[in-house]
Amino acid sequence: MSAAFRRERLGSGGGSGRLLTINVAVLLVIIVFFRLRRRTEARSRFDEKMTVVIVLALGVLIAPTAAGQKILDVLNQLVQGVSHAGS
Repeated sequence: MSAAFRRERLGSGGGSGRLLTINVAVLLVIIVFFRLRRRTEARSRFDEKMTVVIVLALGVLIAPTAAGQKILDVLNQLVQGVSHAGS
C-alpha cells in the first residue's frame, strides 16, 4: 500500500489532468512538529492523546520503508552499545 494520496488538481478550465501527490508520512511529520511546538501548559489532555495517536500512525507508515529500517538499525545499535556499557 502506498503512503501517498493522489488527488486530481481542480481547475476552472477544462482540467489539465495534473496530479498532486502528498506523502502522508511527511504530512504527519509536519503536523507533529507544529503540535509539539506549543507550550506544554497550553495543551489539553485531548491534545496530548491526539498527538500520541498521530505519532503512532506516523510510526506505522514509516516502519516498512527503507528509512524506517535504517532508524530501527540505528536504535538497535544504540541499545546494544548501552547494554554492553552497563555490563
